[in-house]
Amino acid sequence: MALLLSGDSDVGPLREHLLDVDCLSDGEPKIRVRDLTRVSDDGSLILRGVSIDLPKGMIVGVIGPSGSGKSTFLRSLNRLWEPPETTVFLDGEDITNIDVITLRRRVGMLFQLPVLFEGTVADNVRYGPNLRGEKLSEEEVYKLLTLADLDASFAKKTGAELSVGQAQRVALARTLANEPEVLLLDEPTSALDPISTENIEDVIVKLKKQRGITTVIVSHSIKQIQRVADIVCLVVDGEIVEVLKPNDLSQATHPMARRFLQLSS
Repeated sequence: MALLLSGDSDVGPLREHLLDVDCLSDGEPKIRVRDLTRVSDDGSLILRGVSIDLPKGMIVGVIGPSGSGKSTFLRSLNRLWEPPETTVFLDGEDITNIDVITLRRRVGMLFQLPVLFEGTVADNVRYGPNLRGEKLSEEEVYKLLTLADLDASFAKKTGAELSVGQAQRVALARTLANEPEVLLLDEPTSALDPISTENIEDVIVKLKKQRGITTVIVSHSIKQIQRVADIVCLVVDGEIVEVLKPNDLSQATHPMARRFLQLSS
């Protein structure tokens, strides 16, 4: 499987700087995006015909200047922004044909700032399964908290008793309770201190290794992306202009991508 970039076609030649990930992932991509475009209310292009394959079981980092379309791209993958038909596919199925609640269980999302529901941490973790008529046992709640790097003592705490970093991990445990196949992370550590950031990064890598979850993470931190990602997409002005391995970012050839990397280093 090879990755396609904005403006490429299924039959056209791949750009020279394109990363071939055949050696990194087997079989069909988990998510396939084809000619994804979004136009703002004032007529400007937010996304410009983005086409890319996201490998199964890998951590994909998305970086680029502010306002380049990163978050819009991410939100299109679970219909928080509704993409046009036949532009985004999950396991080969057009996501616009998938019930949106079902889709968001399969493709979970964690935002920049955690928002917890009223009640205890355990109530939050049980929220998704409760909607499906399932009740998680205490042991199941504890396992999910452990997976999110929190111990069982947090189960009876309320949101008011948590730090922002702890609340973010509770939000992650709540998302994991839905058993997602894909995890979308929109700058999940931008409001966290370095220790909490490290905890979240460790969990992201652990989820890949233990559960094979496909993860797409948007971040302004190049160092973070280099720590956790398997491949990196550089977004400039609504286009994915580079796809590289984390340690090969210096090989970027697109002028704006190179300038962004230089100013961010």
